[in-house]
Amino acid sequence: MSQFALNTILPRYLQVERERVDKAVRQVGLDPFPTVFEMITYDQMNEIASFLGFPSRYQHWRFGMEYERLSKSYEYGLSKIYEMVINNNPAYAYLLEGNSLTDQRLVMAHVYAHVDFFKNNFCFRATDLDTLGSIIDPSQRQPDYNPNRRWIDKMANHGSLVARHIERQGIDKVESFIDHCLSLENLIDPWTPFTARTEKKKPVDDEEGPREIDVPRLAAKDYMEDFINPQEYLDRQRRKIEREQEQQKRFPPEPQRDVLRFLMDHAPLERWERDVLSVVRAEAQYFVPQMQTKIMNEGWASYWHSKIMTEHILSAAEIVDYADRNSGVMATAPGQLNPYKLGVELYRSIETRWNRGQFGREWEECQNLEDKRHWDMRLGLGQKRIFQVRALYNDVTFIDEFLTPEFVREHKMYSFGYSGKSGNYEIESRDFAAVKQKLLFQLTNFGHPYIRVHDANHQNRGELLLVHEHQGVDLRKDYAHATLEAMVRVWKRPCAVATKLEGKNVLVRYDGSEHSEQAYTVT
Repeated sequence: MSQFALNTILPRYLQVERERVDKAVRQVGLDPFPTVFEMITYDQMNEIASFLGFPSRYQHWRFGMEYERLSKSYEYGLSKIYEMVINNNPAYAYLLEGNSLTDQRLVMAHVYAHVDFFKNNFCFRATDLDTLGSIIDPSQRQPDYNPNRRWIDKMANHGSLVARHIERQGIDKVESFIDHCLSLENLIDPWTPFTARTEKKKPVDDEEGPREIDVPRLAAKDYMEDFINPQEYLDRQRRKIEREQEQQKRFPPEPQRDVLRFLMDHAPLERWERDVLSVVRAEAQYFVPQMQTKIMNEGWASYWHSKIMTEHILSAAEIVDYADRNSGVMATAPGQLNPYKLGVELYRSIETRWNRGQFGREWEECQNLEDKRHWDMRLGLGQKRIFQVRALYNDVTFIDEFLTPEFVREHKMYSFGYSGKSGNYEIESRDFAAVKQKLLFQLTNFGHPYIRVHDANHQNRGELLLVHEHQGVDLRKDYAHATLEAMVRVWKRPCAVATKLEGKNVLVRYDGSEHSEQAYTVT
């Protein structure tokens, strides 16, 4: 991107519009980081989008493949990227050259609301570089909060680090290892920044000192004891028991959810391999908050760009043009979930409910539908409540607490699934509980399976045993096999995952040459 660096400054007329939007943002109470806007062409936008928003990343073929896909999609008129914003301090956002003035204003308002969300939602505090390694209390924050989030620099440093290893090891060797690491990048603990890494306490007996090992003896008369059970025999037996006890001690003592961290700490990796794995893990952790808050984040940005545009920026003559653009963002195709639409409607629902007092024990216990329909206590707490929600919730808790039967009914939400009888996807239920459960299931852990490290010395052979927490959905065998192959490349010993397939407890194992399955129950 260096050849474009001096050609991205906003023209004067857009600088004036940016100042107008910035002023309106402050008036409505948003508190974003300082935000730098740059004007780029669609080729540059596709290049940045292929790097997931960053101007510089480590070298890998998947970024080029993504660039080709985005370019073809744009050229054939299948998609168009209107804006791109980076969770950084200061934040960086990109405007697409050739957009109409209304589009540019809309994007600026949308971006400022995103940056406000980046700064104030607790999930994104996990990306503060000055708190890495310490435990974050999401309920506490300094009044002059100004964290170090220079992730553009950090991503560029990652690129330089990987480039140095490519020079020494060769592109094919490093890219092949990155491929395997990327196959494992979702095996992290998204809550690591908010939890302590505790060490298992020793039993009380161990704290007082090692217990005496009781060596079995052969029965003998007192005068024959030294002949039947000589001291050399007892010493050999004691050493044997000690070895067996050591082998029986499971490591790690507790299952570890952050598989990548465990591999970084304990896999027999070369220095360059450990560096590459640490880069993949750090970047995977960076994107976690965006996955945790996709609905909330897009809904927040959509809510505020609508208010700012209609109440502060647009003239009456521009409203129709804006409404046309906004309707494209909010459109929801049958059978699909639009996070922009769901998020903004939930925020508006929360605002209405807290303005009218439609919450609390009295509201919940009211059984008269007519009273509920006209319920209005004129509390005016809506704006205050949505700011609290923006700060302290993620998508799962947001949906769990604020999705109501009235909301599901009003927006005609339903759950659907594949019907083997008709060969089509069909509506399964319009029941509130079923819709909510299915939505939460899709959002929990981003739809990924829960995998934990259970034993790093499985069957005393140095094999890595993983355990899949089965929640009603079997692992896909091809995915499980590919993941185990990547795991073996990193662990450099056979690996296995204990799971449930077709109702049976099985162990799926890969020894470096072939896959196998056998009945197995985790103990």
